[in-house]
Amino acid sequence: MKIDRLLGITIYLLNNKKTSAKILSDKFEVSIRTIQRDIETLCQAGIPVASSVGVDGGYEILDSFKMNRQIAGENDYAYIISALQGLASAYKSQSTAVTLEKVKAVLRKNKRDLNIILDFSTLSENKNINEKLKLLENIIAEKYSVSFEYTSADNITTIKEVEPIALTYRWYSWYLLGYSLKKEDYRLYKILRMMNLKKINSKILRKHESAHILLEKNEAKDIRKYIDIKLFGKCEIKMKAIEYLNGSIEEEYENGDFIMNLHVPENEQFWLGTILSFGNLAKIIEPEQLKRKLCARCDEILNLYR
Repeated sequence: MKIDRLLGITIYLLNNKKTSAKILSDKFEVSIRTIQRDIETLCQAGIPVASSVGVDGGYEILDSFKMNRQIAGENDYAYIISALQGLASAYKSQSTAVTLEKVKAVLRKNKRDLNIILDFSTLSENKNINEKLKLLENIIAEKYSVSFEYTSADNITTIKEVEPIALTYRWYSWYLLGYSLKKEDYRLYKILRMMNLKKINSKILRKHESAHILLEKNEAKDIRKYIDIKLFGKCEIKMKAIEYLNGSIEEEYENGDFIMNLHVPENEQFWLGTILSFGNLAKIIEPEQLKRKLCARCDEILNLYR
């Protein structure tokens, strides 16, 4: 329907700033001429859409324009509440709690519950993590740099000076996305590995791209060395292997045993620890060097108890 498309165009322009007619026509699956007519309709309705021509031309809504809350329906606010409750379960932040209460006030009590519940409460088990998250959130908002001692996966500790950009939860842990002043590049730092976190009394003057764009670029330039593993597993560990190793089942036998293919970072410890935790219910088929590494690790463990 045209009214839905007009609303969609308005919201898209609010979220994305200047956008070409070609991008809008592709997104809403209509002709450029239709987009031009829609823009005229929005202007007639009092929405301040500015247009410009040239290579960087396009449409944008003036910053003075704001949409009122009636533009979102009850389901929209219910999803927002669900997402905020999920964040609140992992990160005990006063600002999150206040925002949650504000959004709850928009809906009647009997409309606030969804059949989707996000619970990340296991993330808040470490009190030190929560304290670091609060400190980093404030420093990011104030636009200051930070310094901290950082211990890598190889147990090497160094001093880092970083322009913090955003906090992100991924791979079962909290991370800081920041600009390394020494490396002059963007890095992800695991919060758990930080010690002696301090604010540096120097304002950030550098302009950074949005955190979402920087994270996408960071993933695209992943320089970690990966290895391919073929693993045999007994039926008892199938679901755990799928959940924690994120591999693909190559073959499954009638009794439930299976062969799984993995593509993992060579120096990461999580997948190796997971395989070791399976005990005699899992066996590495290949590569040979990994089998030798696993045997050596098991010998080291046995020597502790001899």
